[in-house]
Amino acid sequence: MTAFAALVGFFPLVISTGAGANARHSIGTAVFGGLLVATFLSLLIVPVLYVVIKNLEIWLFDKKSKRSKLMNL
Repeated sequence: MTAFAALVGFFPLVISTGAGANARHSIGTAVFGGLLVATFLSLLIVPVLYVVIKNLEIWLFDKKSKRSKLMNL
């Protein structure tokens, strides 16, 4: 929610016109793009990588207890 509010707040810099618009546009584009990428990474990529690494850990290091859990079913 905070990231969304910040993106909305930076958007006027991206579409700026008038005197000094080039400076505002370049700053706005960098900040808006960076925050958008960071938000995407933190909300989608990090949880997926956590699940993948956790499953890899279970597959590599916890085979014995995994087999015993399957036999108890």
